Amino acid sequence: MEDTNSSNHLNKNKSILVVDDELDIVSIIEHSLQDLGFRVSAFTDPVMALEYFYSNFKHSCNIVISDIRMPGMNGYEFAKKVKGIKPECKIILMSAFDINNVEFPKVLQGVNIDTFLQKPFSIRKLKDLIMEKYSN
Repeated sequence: MEDTNSSNHLNKNKSILVVDDELDIVSIIEHSLQDLGFRVSAFTDPVMALEYFYSNFKHSCNIVISDIRMPGMNGYEFAKKVKGIKPECKIILMSAFDINNVEFPKVLQGVNIDTFLQKPFSIRKLKDLIMEKYSN
């Protein structure tokens, strides 16, 4: 059994940016990942999130979790801009659209998206995915 305090200690230097235009989703993800010890910054506006990423987070952010469908800037455009700033940043896009992981790269060519999460998903699935991304 993994020592939660030990994993929380390892996670405290790792930062995650969460972007979704639905406040409830952002809040649930933010609190769940903070419980694991991650530093999380969450936004409902992708333009503000990108400004924050560029100004404050580009050196420390390890993973970006973004919805695909958002007003102002969609998740694909957001991911492309993040990768332009920090190519090694892991990108997880989430959507209620039915796209499987095999078709996903074909639909969103030109940006290296690490994972696609189909909404609704369990917080446990997201946590497992995050832990997997950080162990690599």
